Amino acid sequence: MHPMRREESDEFYDAVVSQDSVMRWLAGRRAGTRSTAEAMCEQHAAHWARHGYGDFAVRDADTHEFLGRVGLRNRPAFGVDVGFAINPKAQGRGIASEAGRACLDLAFDALGLPAVFGFVLPGNEPSVAVLTRLGAQRAGTTISSGRHCLRFRFDRSCRPARTEPATYVAGDMRISYSAGPIRPELRAMLADGYPDLASLTAPGLTRAAEEHTLTANHEGKPVACVGWSLRDMTYDGLTRRVAALGGVLVHHEHQGVGTARTLISVAIEHARAGDAETALLICPPDMIGFYADLGWNVVPAPVTIRQPDGDQVCSLGVMTYHIADVPEPRKYVDMQGSPV
Repeated sequence: MHPMRREESDEFYDAVVSQDSVMRWLAGRRAGTRSTAEAMCEQHAAHWARHGYGDFAVRDADTHEFLGRVGLRNRPAFGVDVGFAINPKAQGRGIASEAGRACLDLAFDALGLPAVFGFVLPGNEPSVAVLTRLGAQRAGTTISSGRHCLRFRFDRSCRPARTEPATYVAGDMRISYSAGPIRPELRAMLADGYPDLASLTAPGLTRAAEEHTLTANHEGKPVACVGWSLRDMTYDGLTRRVAALGGVLVHHEHQGVGTARTLISVAIEHARAGDAETALLICPPDMIGFYADLGWNVVPAPVTIRQPDGDQVCSLGVMTYHIADVPEPRKYVDMQGSPV
């Protein structure tokens, strides 16, 4: 298994996209063209660049023949789901189960995700059987891509016991969750003598401590972290559950390789598990483009924050990411506390 590549579109077309018996169970509903396969491979590559995880190409270990794709997909309206599309000639060999188990290892043991979902069209009993063998629990129904789907949910507690060592399809990075704020010694370790970014972009701003922390470790050493708190805020007079994120701290030796993007993606899923409807952060001007690429938007209304000398309108950029289907504020946002 390896991340799907743009140049694999022809093999992907031959194995999956051209197959009516496979595509009928996917969002496309029917076999597609080579252009369809190219567009899908482009989407897979973009997903990897944005989240640091995604769909994998599955190849025969002996012949290297392209057999299909299996992977994790971050869907803003639903969370992270595991999906698979295997060539008909390769079905019935346990490939989806084996590759799906590797993806769950990635999700829970490497990325530290709180939950993974599966969406199956009614009547697709083979896929239901695979999800059930992997430990999924039924979680009702939903509408996905305009179609009525069965919904399944994985978490750590319902995964079946392993009889062999875990197979990771990630690199050497492991993300772990802990309750409570970022420890001062961890913050200092990641800064490694460099000035604290928050103090440079918002000097004098009083911040609240984080309630939740994700830490990324490489070869057993912390290399990045992000913290957040869950609280009720007021959006145009209505109460909304919000995950207030702090900035991502990344050690200078590990910057520029996508670690921050992956941490933010995973933090959003933890916020979703905590029933947050929206995520919000105070953003330095030079980072607005970075967060915009991840699907965040500048809040189009003044944001009030709590400070020791009273309430004030935040003079820095404030960005938001909607986890639930909620409207943008038009009049004001009251953070109901200090920023994180």
